[in-house]
Amino acid sequence: MAGPLRLKAKSASPGIASGPAFLAERPGAPAAPRTAGGYAALEKAIDISIGELARLAEGADAESRDIIDFQIEVLRDPTIAEATGARMETDANVVFAWVATLDAYIGELEAADEEQMRARAVDILDIKNRVLGALAGTPIADFPSGSVFVGKDMEPSRFLAHDWSNGGGIALFAGSTAGHVALLARAKSVPMVVGTGRFSAVDGDPVSVDGNAGAVVLQAGSMLIPPLAPAQAPAGDTQTAGGELRTADGVPILLSININEPAEIDALDPTTAGVGLMRSEFSTASVADAANEERQLAIYRRVLEQAGERPVTIRMLDIGGDKPLAGLEDLPALASGLRGIRLLLAQPEIARVQARALLRAAVFGRLSVMLPMVTFPDEIDRMREIFREEAEKLGRRSLLHRMPPIGMMVEVPAAALMLDTFGSAAFFSFGTNDLTQYLAASAREDVDADAGKAAPAVLRLIAEAVKLAAGKPVSICGDMAGDPSYLPALLAAGLRHFSVAPARRPAIRSAIIGLNADGTRAAGE
Repeated sequence: MAGPLRLKAKSASPGIASGPAFLAERPGAPAAPRTAGGYAALEKAIDISIGELARLAEGADAESRDIIDFQIEVLRDPTIAEATGARMETDANVVFAWVATLDAYIGELEAADEEQMRARAVDILDIKNRVLGALAGTPIADFPSGSVFVGKDMEPSRFLAHDWSNGGGIALFAGSTAGHVALLARAKSVPMVVGTGRFSAVDGDPVSVDGNAGAVVLQAGSMLIPPLAPAQAPAGDTQTAGGELRTADGVPILLSININEPAEIDALDPTTAGVGLMRSEFSTASVADAANEERQLAIYRRVLEQAGERPVTIRMLDIGGDKPLAGLEDLPALASGLRGIRLLLAQPEIARVQARALLRAAVFGRLSVMLPMVTFPDEIDRMREIFREEAEKLGRRSLLHRMPPIGMMVEVPAAALMLDTFGSAAFFSFGTNDLTQYLAASAREDVDADAGKAAPAVLRLIAEAVKLAAGKPVSICGDMAGDPSYLPALLAAGLRHFSVAPARRPAIRSAIIGLNADGTRAAGE
């Protein structure tokens, strides 16, 4: 049995502490949807944040008050509000205008030559997140007393709000010995180490922080996440582990599941299936969630770690049209009826936050990213450029990340008929729900009633599109994939990767075993 893992780090505050791990990057309960409410709402959120910080300063020591006073001074700085207001005048939602303004400030600090200036970036990150919490009505929560805080960095106000009387410590993947949290930890004799590099741990795992020697000790089974991980297979890889699922005539088939809600993450069994489609909309109940990079990262990481070595395909936000997002109702892009990738490109601030979360999550597993409602090839090229730009920014900030394969949902008939022109797509996945609606010119509420009558046309279109894919990985993740009556035609079309609702997996598995790869029924069946 492997022994404990001891990771070398930098000592930021002396002393030794042990306790259950508290993982800072975690998906919390979905924020209550609410509309941001424009500039007046931002002013109110800033006032709330100033009040919270002022209460933290009451009874604090001189060093702590200096840090809080600096944050309050920044919040009262009229240039911050003016820059946010200017972004709002260019049609930016108040939440994303605030995020963009503070991110620009943070980026300047992180690029500074002096370590003390770079360390101040987390103070501004603290302000950004506190105001976001006030806008969303979800204030920053405390963590259990006696825990070891584990995360990329820690906000000063979070340290000051916590009760350290029962012990506990801090282990940071990054951090700085010159930062304000390190200063506060030394003042309050809280053991702290920084620069551990990212490591995998389970919430509640016993962790020891050795602030004297500069080390963190993890229980057996934890692991250091290296900067470079094995190359990923594209989402359409049809080889199954051990070849456990094959057609009657021996052709391997990959059978994945779709994830539509948080409860299905915990039910994911990596010994039986990967994820062919995770609809990311459930991770963003409101505009505040869509602007919260850390929350999205925590959810994506949770899925990837739950899947283990299995591939996971996460679809970017498919919002707009009949899929509204609370707090974004006032966007011109929504008023014009844009949806999916068109809305993401029209409002790139939404896409950039999600791109950063996905790039950072990619180091935790075999991630592929799928783009929704793609119609024209240049839409993929433009989104890939956003990913490239955000990857460069993450690199300048020394944040661990990886560029995942980027493919597309095939759910617009015009795209299906021209699949051979989508050269920059890494893979294709048929979304038969929307494909059926648009091919049959059905209203959304009539799709189920029209599905049976439209099926022959949809199947013919899929068969032609598979030929146009020219050997690129192809899968199917819509409702048609989970209906055994369509399997013969889908197999005959050349599909070898099916992603279905978890409840449909046993029936589809049984049906595949009884069919040959050309869709004919096996002898004796």
